[in-house]
Amino acid sequence: MPLSVAAREAFLAEAHIASLAVEAGKGRAPLTVPVWYDYSPGGEIRFLTDGDSLKARLIAKAGRLSMLVQRSSPTYRYVSVEGPVVQSGPTTLEELTRISGRYLPPDAVSGYVHGSDLNVLVTFRVVPERWLSADLGALG
Repeated sequence: MPLSVAAREAFLAEAHIASLAVEAGKGRAPLTVPVWYDYSPGGEIRFLTDGDSLKARLIAKAGRLSMLVQRSSPTYRYVSVEGPVVQSGPTTLEELTRISGRYLPPDAVSGYVHGSDLNVLVTFRVVPERWLSADLGALG
């Protein structure tokens, strides 16, 4: 059963690891990689990566991507979004801290942030245009 707009946005706002997919070129399947991200209902999806990575180069070339987040424990639920990249630029300390804080224990965030090289990180911002979602209800 598809999720309501509010339910799918709330689910995407939770700290799931996203599977990001971007076109990889003629004769190739899309590049699919896990990413940490940040999202607030009604807003843009933000994630960061090494600016020299294959992922960053393909995203810059394609200009759009899709992301999937899911929960495998009952109830199985997923949200998939597709949309254009509306901005990319150097990652700020605040962005790195906020995104890593969604995924790491509080006492590990500072060490992770200070061990990261902000000079190589780029933050991408994506506007969700197309959504797919489902909640399969209680299993069993």
